[in-house]
Amino acid sequence: MNVVDSSGWIEYLQDTDRADLFAAPIEQRNTLFVPVIALFEVNKVLSRKVPSEAVAQCLDVMRLGRVLEVTDRRAVAAAQVAAAHHLTMADAMMYSLAREIGATFWTQDVDYQGLPGVNYFAKP
Repeated sequence: MNVVDSSGWIEYLQDTDRADLFAAPIEQRNTLFVPVIALFEVNKVLSRKVPSEAVAQCLDVMRLGRVLEVTDRRAVAAAQVAAAHHLTMADAMMYSLAREIGATFWTQDVDYQGLPGVNYFAKP
């Protein structure tokens, strides 16, 4: 099972030179889980760069994975993860969801470097 951080999604959806780092987990739809927070962050970033129709298509690609909603139980778990690892709310929520389902978390965000279950790719 895989969860891809927003930064990985943005690389993949914009087909950057780093897109290949995230292609395998994204394209394995049957094992892909998408935190609703990632939909928010990707929408926010891409809306500044591309037309709304393209943003909608990108979000539809993300929805090919199983979207994970935020619940009260998940919010409390994420708060505990945030405190333990000094993560922001969004980062803690995505990482906590990955841990909940036993997924590998794919990212290029340095805040996750060294955490269990994380495939981290340092930015050049």
